[in-house]
Amino acid sequence: MKTTVNGVTLHCEILGGHGPWVALSPGGRRPMSALRALAQRIADGGYRVLIHDRRNCGASDVLLGGDAAEHEVWAADLHALLQQLGALNEGPVFVGGSSSGCRMSLAFALRYPQAVRGLLLWRVTGGGFAAQRLAREYYGQYIAAAEAGGMAAVCATPHFAGLISANPANRERLMQADAAAVIAAMRRWSAGFLAEADLPVIGASEQQLRSITMPACVIPGNDNTHPKVVGERLAQLLPLATLQVLFAGHQDVDVVPPESWAVKEAEMAAMLLGFLDRQSGGQG
Repeated sequence: MKTTVNGVTLHCEILGGHGPWVALSPGGRRPMSALRALAQRIADGGYRVLIHDRRNCGASDVLLGGDAAEHEVWAADLHALLQQLGALNEGPVFVGGSSSGCRMSLAFALRYPQAVRGLLLWRVTGGGFAAQRLAREYYGQYIAAAEAGGMAAVCATPHFAGLISANPANRERLMQADAAAVIAAMRRWSAGFLAEADLPVIGASEQQLRSITMPACVIPGNDNTHPKVVGERLAQLLPLATLQVLFAGHQDVDVVPPESWAVKEAEMAAMLLGFLDRQSGGQG
């Protein structure tokens, strides 16, 4: 289904018909389908799981701009989406995600603490390598395209071409956007990544993390973008965090492919469900 919040139309799906609400988001700019199998496992455990294509992802609308960091914009969209679906009328919800979805979840907890029952955080990003790589991957390449060929060149990049294929109206939205304004927004977002290279995790300071008082399940990553030590540090800083280790070792690669995590999906789902069941008193 699709619904409009904060000026953008988002595609979303609810798996499961009863139980506590859980909102999950994938990493990178991946569509919600990347998380559907894991979400279904959680739903089968007795939960209602919301997945959605964030703005600028999947089949949802493209809207490039704003002063807030992109993961903060995503958090605001998710809060509005949960309100519109009536989930928050039943009380706080569990929020979680992988990588960029993890950053969004932390931003959500910081901005809407009263709406969060618990956090599910995996493949946590942090450190100088991650900041440099993500600033380039998320923004630098599109800044270069816009500078060289305007919004038509942005439309031709693989990511935005994919968004247009999933939602053809996105072409007109992109072509009508002011290239200079898009470049300025992406430069702000890129600078935000680079400025946070020395924080415990990208997106939150130590003081902010210590202020998050709801329970959390943390599953560290295992590559240079999601260093194991960053996830372990996050679990130390969050006052009520439980650390779960899915991969014991660290791989000296930019990013471990999603397929390597997919083979561990059942094990990871068991970790997440165990946490959810403990926090929900067996309601799941």
